[in-house]
Amino acid sequence: QVRLVESGGGLVPAGVSLRLSCAITGHSLSSYAMGWFRQAPGKEREFVAAISRSGARTYYGDSVKGRFTISRDNALNMINLQMDSLKPEDTAVYSCAAGSTDLYLSRREVYDYWGQGTQVTVSS
Repeated sequence: QVRLVESGGGLVPAGVSLRLSCAITGHSLSSYAMGWFRQAPGKEREFVAAISRSGARTYYGDSVKGRFTISRDNALNMINLQMDSLKPEDTAVYSCAAGSTDLYLSRREVYDYWGQGTQVTVSS
């Protein structure tokens, strides 16, 4: 059974960096395209970033483009989300997701597995 576990969230002041990680167990990471989504209280889940199965292609939501970087290490079965220049509006629960296609990675429905999420709170 595939399981995703996020880590690295926390409470930080605006302007600093934070790195989230997502470990996959139960199957090889190389089989999956991976994505990060976030959800703030009272808001819909928002696409943050995604990376193709090979790692050759990455995609970002407009609100994080230029500040966040997604990467993967298939040998470690882990992906990371480097978040720089954090803003209070980045506050949300961040979840990673795994899907078996490299298409339409900004869409929630293409992902088959989801983690429980990790809270990121950015204070002003």
